[in-house]
Amino acid sequence: MPKNIHTSSDSKKAWVVAPDMGYGHQRTAYPLRSITPGMEIINVNNYPGIPLKDRKIWQTTRSFYEFISRFRRIPFIGLFLFIFFDSFQKILGYYPKRDLSKGNFSGKIIFSSIKKGWGKDLIERLAQKRLPLISTFFTPAFMAEHFKYPEDIYCVICDADIARAWVSLHPKKSRIKYFVPNSWVRDRLKLYGVPDGNIILTGYPLPKENIGGLHLETLKKDLGYRLLNLDPKGKYRKVYGPLVKGYLGQLPAMPNHPLTILFSIGGAGAQKEIALELVNNLKDKIRAKELRFIISVGTREELREYFAKNIKGLHLDGWVHILSGTTTNEYFETFNLALRTTDILMTKPSELSFYAGLGIPIIIEPSIGSQEDFNRRWLLHIGAAVLQENPKYIDQWLFDLLDAGDLAEVAMQGFVEIEKMGTYAIEKIIATGKIPNKKAGFYHR
Repeated sequence: MPKNIHTSSDSKKAWVVAPDMGYGHQRTAYPLRSITPGMEIINVNNYPGIPLKDRKIWQTTRSFYEFISRFRRIPFIGLFLFIFFDSFQKILGYYPKRDLSKGNFSGKIIFSSIKKGWGKDLIERLAQKRLPLISTFFTPAFMAEHFKYPEDIYCVICDADIARAWVSLHPKKSRIKYFVPNSWVRDRLKLYGVPDGNIILTGYPLPKENIGGLHLETLKKDLGYRLLNLDPKGKYRKVYGPLVKGYLGQLPAMPNHPLTILFSIGGAGAQKEIALELVNNLKDKIRAKELRFIISVGTREELREYFAKNIKGLHLDGWVHILSGTTTNEYFETFNLALRTTDILMTKPSELSFYAGLGIPIIIEPSIGSQEDFNRRWLLHIGAAVLQENPKYIDQWLFDLLDAGDLAEVAMQGFVEIEKMGTYAIEKIIATGKIPNKKAGFYHR
């Protein structure tokens, strides 16, 4: 039995591991907790009994990432330092198509630390209970392969395109299998030399509480109410009524919540000034109860206090809500519940880009890093998001988008174009040991 880690006799389980670096990798793991022993996601950089040397490597990585994310806002030197850091995880242009399988400098650094024993303790603990291993970050998957983990190793991709760092130095020899969210990642992995048999197009693992089962009951119900708020003058429904009815059935007569924006702040807290500026520029609409605004701050108490202090004097009568949690799981649970009555998601193009598949239009905040630049390109490519205009004039451009029905169109684009059944597909693979095909009912496109 792995020391200090729960186990289960159920063979249809898997270890799900994720690092605590921002929210992206843990948010990706959260919907998969039902297939884990004890409903527990293992935090690879903070599990009970982690060796001090391993903890220090993870702490250095996280601290540097958060520092860079905040420091980049400083003119000249901050931007220069961020560009230098981002060059190590840069995603190259897709064209011209060419062989990108050769390992790069960042990958060699990672494997150098692994060869010195980084991650060996974790893998040896997990190997005592032989279950498939699912990682939402590439490093634990590399660790598992290097230290000869005895069961299948899966890696869940949480971006719309990925850097070479996600793939082993010798991809053709690697046995790591990838759960990929879209065709962009699938085709990119092929350029990196990953064999076709190790690429599984499942879709991103969205929260089941927002899906509602294989027939999307919850998702369709929530989207029906949302469209009423996103298309207040009925312009979109007038033109595309048959399409909407074909996907959602008859829409309700009235919305079940006020027009609601949810602004999500990343783990590094780099967008807090933008969120506060938006609230200030929307305060007249909020006071008139034309709009509810939710600021999602995660688990960071200092961010909650920052907004509580700065919003207090605006007298917005409770129509601005600060969403937070004392633990990551509590935060995700509260966040997913809030999404059900959210009409517009404002976020940098992180892993939340895939939440457009829930039929929630995304207004894209400035991106941080190469992977988010590609997430933005993907969202705009499929029509599931719009770029943020000048925050100073949000009280004008936001309501122009609503009156024209444009955000309703964006919501339906995300719902139609993005695969929504990733969590169910991954669960099916773990339960059966087989890769589902399109006839298995997991692919809705």
